[in-house]
Amino acid sequence: MVEHRAVGYRWVVLAVYFTLTVVIEIQWLTFAPIAREARVVYGVSAFWIDFLSIVYMGLTLLFCLPASYVIDRVGIRAGIGVGAVLTGVFGLVKGVYSESYPVVLAAQILLGLAQPFIINAVTAVAANWFPEEERATAVGIGTLAQFVGFILANMITPRLIRPLGTSYDLHGMLMVYGATSVLAAVAFLIFMREKPPVPPSARVADQPLGMKEALRHMFRQRDAVMIVILFWFGLGMFNAVTTCIDQIGEAKGLNSAQSGAVMGGMFLAGIVGALIVPPLSDRTRKRKPFMVGAMALLIPGVAGMAFLHSFGPMIVSAVVVGFFLPGAAGPIGFQYGAEVSHPAPEALSQGVILLAGQLSGILFVVIMNTIGMGPSMIAFVVVCVLNLVLATRLRESPVARRSGK
Repeated sequence: MVEHRAVGYRWVVLAVYFTLTVVIEIQWLTFAPIAREARVVYGVSAFWIDFLSIVYMGLTLLFCLPASYVIDRVGIRAGIGVGAVLTGVFGLVKGVYSESYPVVLAAQILLGLAQPFIINAVTAVAANWFPEEERATAVGIGTLAQFVGFILANMITPRLIRPLGTSYDLHGMLMVYGATSVLAAVAFLIFMREKPPVPPSARVADQPLGMKEALRHMFRQRDAVMIVILFWFGLGMFNAVTTCIDQIGEAKGLNSAQSGAVMGGMFLAGIVGALIVPPLSDRTRKRKPFMVGAMALLIPGVAGMAFLHSFGPMIVSAVVVGFFLPGAAGPIGFQYGAEVSHPAPEALSQGVILLAGQLSGILFVVIMNTIGMGPSMIAFVVVCVLNLVLATRLRESPVARRSGK
């Protein structure tokens, strides 16, 4: 009989992973809240400042599955370690050479390459270190790190820059982020461990599948295919709405500050949702009821953003969306996908799901800019109803079936 127990060091592992995730997301959105100031400093058009963020999404598309493959082949310490080293080195490069746009762009490209090596690994970290009854909680905490990074980038960055004559000093801000990146990377490399001395659960890991075999296995599983479809619509919608939030607000007569507050409320609610709902899923050993409930309660939130116009109702609607989509359905869905795809590696199922959401997000942004914000938001209400129907067709996770509940 295989000995198994959860060791306390699992929380140290999760903490260093959480910190690294926060840092890589701050590096992604460093220039988003100071786009006007950055244009003055670098003397480039708005597109080239936006490109510093867009490049991340493009690299995620290119390296999502390769990064998952590396994580699965070499393990979480070495696989995420690739992302940690890139984050530390090129976060610092971005700070040291802060006055050169070409160097900043090159550093940002390599930071974008680091991202999939980090965020694709959350379910693998949970599987290696956490017992089955805690894995949705661990995935929820690892996922909410992304929202913490988004919020900190928007809150802190404008306060770290200084006027400099007719321009601005970005060096201090970028050096703070560079030093933080180095510290996060070093902490990860020192404290991360591949696996605990004893397995966290009684279930012994199967022989890992090769990438092609794992993909074939995953797409032969009815529920794995359905969860990818759910994320194609749901995560794609979330990515598109957050990308176009200022245009959505402008169409409803909101100013930039109000649009930013709507997005901030959505992210904060996502953090709260990730702290509350996944632990409930773990405690009850159920996944499906929480997915169905989140999809059902998401509908009034998206409908509010589609049909209501004043600031108060918009921010309330955004809070509902944030709580139930990225906060509740996101982490539980990631963990459900890993469970129904087993023995396909956890990082691979995570990568496929994220890739689906990135592809659809780009497509939805194009559609929104083609047909307009109002019609697009109404279409998203229909998408939410479709996702609810799909969620009711999911079968319960094998983890819950094994628990006998």
